[in-house]
Amino acid sequence: MPIVEVKNLTKIFGSVTAVDDVSFTIEERDFLILLGPSGCGKTTILRMLAGLEIPTSGEIYLRDRPVFSSRRGIFVPAREREVGLVFQSYALWPHMTVYENVSFGLQVKKMKSPAIKDKVERVLEFLRLEEMADRYPQEMSGGQQQRVALARMLVCEPGIFLMDEPLSNLDAKLRLEMRAEIKNLHYQSGATTIYVTHDQVEGLTMANRISVLNQGRIEQMGNPKHVYKLPSTLFVADFIGSPTINKIRGVVTKSEHSAAGRDGKIEVLCGHLRLSADCPPLPDGKEVVVAIRPENIMQVSVSGTNTLQAEVSTVLPAGPETILQVKSHDLTFNILMTQETQIEVGDRMYIHFPPEHILVFDRGSQKLLSGS
Repeated sequence: MPIVEVKNLTKIFGSVTAVDDVSFTIEERDFLILLGPSGCGKTTILRMLAGLEIPTSGEIYLRDRPVFSSRRGIFVPAREREVGLVFQSYALWPHMTVYENVSFGLQVKKMKSPAIKDKVERVLEFLRLEEMADRYPQEMSGGQQQRVALARMLVCEPGIFLMDEPLSNLDAKLRLEMRAEIKNLHYQSGATTIYVTHDQVEGLTMANRISVLNQGRIEQMGNPKHVYKLPSTLFVADFIGSPTINKIRGVVTKSEHSAAGRDGKIEVLCGHLRLSADCPPLPDGKEVVVAIRPENIMQVSVSGTNTLQAEVSTVLPAGPETILQVKSHDLTFNILMTQETQIEVGDRMYIHFPPEHILVFDRGSQKLLSGS
């Protein structure tokens, strides 16, 4: 039985449809990340789940209990939904100590003082905050404040964690540490987690499921590895991955090899470049976009099928990796090399596009045509 079930959820602000007929389910202990650019509707979805925003239409069920239904006239307020919420801004009371901030929710529930003290002390110890119980938020670092916000949520023992870009205000090193901490918190608590971010790295590293949103709709939802390898639309392919995926417009053409078209391959003419790609048969003349991840482009020593000579225009060393930008006529490609290289700007090199790593999208609908 799903822990969270959303059916045909819609939210309209004036003339703007922020969330457009969204449906999904989340199982117990899932870690789902709502991923997408600013303005795609992900925070609005989270706020509707929390009860902070009233949907225009649709239904929301938490643990099989209806908390919103436009059809049945149901709206359960936020305080009765038994969910924990962590905001981007932490939302800590500046005049309260860490202990007082964390215990506040339990005091509102009129829990007895000994029980409050026991719960708060256990949570502070779990998050390594026990020595900071008497500090005020302004006396703490951003990472410490974020842990206080997590403690405040955790102490109330909600079965569902809702997190709205909780790491966006932290520096890169601290963000990496907090990702591990939140993932560990999810694992140890056994709670179901829904996490909003525009950071694709967080989506790929933290979640067991991601939902990529665009203009209020879900473009694709699934296992992060699957979504990365087989994006269902060109938007998903372009949004996920760093450096960004390489895209080339092309036209399906008759093969120079008699076997092509019958062995699960097609040929695409992309200007002066002819590419063979693994794909079901497509009609000649069909307009497509072929795409390949930067790490899947290979450097080779000689010319051949699916090979192009290009000139290096940019070299970006990144520790154990090197990002290259190469050009050939009017085409530019990003290449991610995972081994040390002596390549310099101005060098010429042969690059190979393995057919099994080429994705083919319909140019009109922008939907994936290759892969399975």
